[in-house]
Amino acid sequence: MDEKKLKEAISTLRKDNKKKFTQSVDLIINLKNLDLKKPEHQVEFYLQLPKNKGKKSVVCALVAGELADQAKEAMDSSVMQKDFEIYQKDKKKTKKLASSMDFFVAQATIMPKVAAAFGRVLGPKGKMPNPKAGCIVPPNANLSQVYEKLQKTVKLSAKKAPLMQTICGNEDSSDEDLIENIKYIYNNVEHHLPQGINNIKSVYVKFTMTKPIKVM
Repeated sequence: MDEKKLKEAISTLRKDNKKKFTQSVDLIINLKNLDLKKPEHQVEFYLQLPKNKGKKSVVCALVAGELADQAKEAMDSSVMQKDFEIYQKDKKKTKKLASSMDFFVAQATIMPKVAAAFGRVLGPKGKMPNPKAGCIVPPNANLSQVYEKLQKTVKLSAKKAPLMQTICGNEDSSDEDLIENIKYIYNNVEHHLPQGINNIKSVYVKFTMTKPIKVM
């Protein structure tokens, strides 16, 4: 990936694009030569970015007594095991919780109960606690560390359409930080694709309210 081209694109995006809010910076990678009906061609993984991703991740813990105090302190929200039944009976309440969270962290020892209470809502939304993201934890986990890691974690997925789009910073991020995150994401995507660079059609960068600019 051409660093000079990236820098020029970011510079162009910064010009005359000031809004009343801080815009996110997104990386879009269009894919080719993939048959997404074949499971082996579907790609999904999580990445911890080297630099700030420019947006806070909102995290909810689904835990039992061992982690109750930590969850209340370290997470944005938490649901104790004794309250799972409330959510299991009230799909609307579960949907509301799901839509307000980016990640769900679950205690490994009660995972079957988490699946029973939340699976039917979180599953289709792709928000079930995922071990690949470090979201299934033991009863002695340090939830503050888990929370901090998730603040730098992004999900890359191409299961239904041949493209991946993810946040890589915001307009307040330095050019250097954006470029480091973009190159890190790109290299990892290439590594996860069945045919590597031969599965990459094009790459674009955009701000929330701008048109994408092609960088590859």
